[in-house]
Amino acid sequence: MVAGVEGEAFRGFVEELALALDDAAMVDEPAAMAPYLTDFWHLSTGASRLVVRPKDTAGVQAVLRAASAHQVPLVTQSGNTGLVGGNIPDSSGRQVVLNLERLNRIRELAPSGEHLVAEAGCVLQDVQEAAAAADRLFPLSLGAEGSCRIGGNIATNAGGINVLRYGMTRRLVLGLEVVLADGTLWNGLRALPKDNTGYDMKQVFIGSEGTLGVITAATLALAPRPRERHDLWLAIESPEAGVELLRLFRSRLGETISAFELIADAGVEAAEQAFGARVVEERHPWHLLVTVAWSFADGLMAHLEAVLEEAMEAGLVLDGTIAQNDAQRAVMWKLREGQSEAMTRKGSVWRSDVAVATDRVPELVRRCDEVLPAVRPGIVVFPFGHLGDGNLHVNVLAASPDRLSPEDRSRIQDALFDIVAGMGGSFSAEHGIGRWKRGALERLKDPVERRLMARLKQALDPANILNPGVIAEPEPRP
Repeated sequence: MVAGVEGEAFRGFVEELALALDDAAMVDEPAAMAPYLTDFWHLSTGASRLVVRPKDTAGVQAVLRAASAHQVPLVTQSGNTGLVGGNIPDSSGRQVVLNLERLNRIRELAPSGEHLVAEAGCVLQDVQEAAAAADRLFPLSLGAEGSCRIGGNIATNAGGINVLRYGMTRRLVLGLEVVLADGTLWNGLRALPKDNTGYDMKQVFIGSEGTLGVITAATLALAPRPRERHDLWLAIESPEAGVELLRLFRSRLGETISAFELIADAGVEAAEQAFGARVVEERHPWHLLVTVAWSFADGLMAHLEAVLEEAMEAGLVLDGTIAQNDAQRAVMWKLREGQSEAMTRKGSVWRSDVAVATDRVPELVRRCDEVLPAVRPGIVVFPFGHLGDGNLHVNVLAASPDRLSPEDRSRIQDALFDIVAGMGGSFSAEHGIGRWKRGALERLKDPVERRLMARLKQALDPANILNPGVIAEPEPRP
């Protein structure tokens, strides 16, 4: 018997599921369960007696009804690509993994091409391709799009490279289908851009990380497909130059900018060595990767060239190139998306995800360079990320054979989050809270906000069976 889970209750849970689900839904062999129990970066492995994989919404309802009846805690998971430990079970062995990868149908593609309905287990890339087949764009795009799934994207309010133009995931969701903690189904799969009939309930579940209900399907807004796109790599002297260039690009090119990425040269050099690719020949302190696009067939290049000429004359750009084909574009994005992978080959890496106001990004970089190496001598700080919306991934490396201990990681995290909090920023810009940032939330989040979160949790999941230990616990009864 697993501590904290009565054997009779767990047996009753399993027996109830055996009657409601198909044979492929229940996974309890250790080797088969292993991929569901370890996080994306293999930093943490949880324990569980069972992985449940229903094939449809009715199956999810059956799991939630049984879990509620027998008080079995669940961890909801789709692509298992989360980066804060909230998508794997804890080490207690009490939690059952509810995986939604089999809910993978595109249920509807509107004839107008303005929306589609996708189940939670649809791979993000498949959603993008379904939109493209209708000559539309689903704008959410991130490094794990070939394996992450739309349910997890919504549950964590994923960001990615196109936030500057299209916003976070919550801006792309028109409606949701959600199974509540007791198995009740809320069908909110509306396709209405305007619906002012009370509380916007879908927003309660977007970003809730599976703690308030289980998202099983979503109505997603599509955008016009860009027909002219240009990706350019610019070498610059400093983050300050990057902020000035962002201001210039916004003034001249406005809403055509979809990505504006800042990368430290340490990360670029590591990626070049790892993947055998270069974009510019000379070493430079900092780099920008920018994407501009619009729905017209041509004409954007002339505007872009004029802006680059102005930037060069102002001394803001040291070197650069515009991708001439898909292969060159792919190299640029490989160097950007492969930052963490490349650094992992060099040693022990700690990663985080923070945000400040865009004009304070240079200050954030400077403070990290001053403070973090003092907290843990011997580390290299290599920030990269979404300058356009102030979201940087501040990663640190201890080169082999040096290793970052759990205590090192904790001290670095506390120091970084204190820097960000002092700047009025966010200690989790797009990755969520999970288990690994729960302490930071309790330490840094406004007490009134935390109390409201606890009350919401109490209202929707009073027994605390949905992803316990993540974000908030139910408010204690008086």
